[in-house]
Amino acid sequence: MKSALNLIAALVFTFASASLAQAQAPRTWVSGVGDDVNPCSRTAPCKSFSGAISKTAPCGEIDVLDPGGFGAVTITKSITIDGTGTMAGIMASNMTGVIISTASSDVVTIRGLSINGNCNGVSGVRITGTTPKAVNIEDCVIFRFTANGIDWATTGGTLGELNVRNCVIRNNSGDGVGVSASVGQVKGTFINTSFIGNGNGMHAKINSRLTADQCNFSGNTSNGVLADGGTGVIRIANSLISNNSANGVNGGSGGVVSINNCDIHNNTLSGAVVGVGGEVDTYSNNRIFANGTDGCPSCTPRTPS
Repeated sequence: MKSALNLIAALVFTFASASLAQAQAPRTWVSGVGDDVNPCSRTAPCKSFSGAISKTAPCGEIDVLDPGGFGAVTITKSITIDGTGTMAGIMASNMTGVIISTASSDVVTIRGLSINGNCNGVSGVRITGTTPKAVNIEDCVIFRFTANGIDWATTGGTLGELNVRNCVIRNNSGDGVGVSASVGQVKGTFINTSFIGNGNGMHAKINSRLTADQCNFSGNTSNGVLADGGTGVIRIANSLISNNSANGVNGGSGGVVSINNCDIHNNTLSGAVVGVGGEVDTYSNNRIFANGTDGCPSCTPRTPS
């Protein structure tokens, strides 16, 4: 009798696992008029990202059918969330909009979302725990959080990538983007993205190497760009750094900033400043003018090879 009961229990577990696997679709859907009891199919969509994510297979995709607010979500596997072509949003009052905590082999993509902190949310997107293989953030607006717009703060893993394209990150009390990894390294690429009205626009901290091209770092309440933490590196090209309440560019405590073909003007303190133990590399094609202090006598001149 005991053996028979054990066999029945094993069969029930097997069938339940198989049913769960079958229930996870490679593509699921959410709608402003959906319901999380639905299977998240095209004709019976879910209401929220958190309701759809458990029904979406690893490496699958959650797509948005129509305008709506789809709630904060925690991501623990490779997945794409795509709101392209709709007014898709996350209202993250008193919380973080998107938490990413995955394995080191996972890739997460967030596309076409408005992530609103409602003036009291914590961070827009927070990457924590083990460093994922890659996080891609495309065509998004992230704003009005009390901490960082994008907060990469991993504590395990080896090498991760943060790729941000065509985004606006504005009016967050902390960093527009702040990147640190207590172990391993993070490489970040930012293209055609604005960092406006944050604390620091971009902040590279320990074990981070960030590059920015055709970006705007303006109107931030501290620095437009800051690299420190002993090993933070930022390389910026073809970008505007202006109207920041402290410095345009700050290479602080062990950090390195490289500026190439940038316009740096109307910053309250210095256009470019080198802190204790820091470094700022400049090329002759930068235009640094109309700042509280122009020029950068402590910078390191560089010549393209």
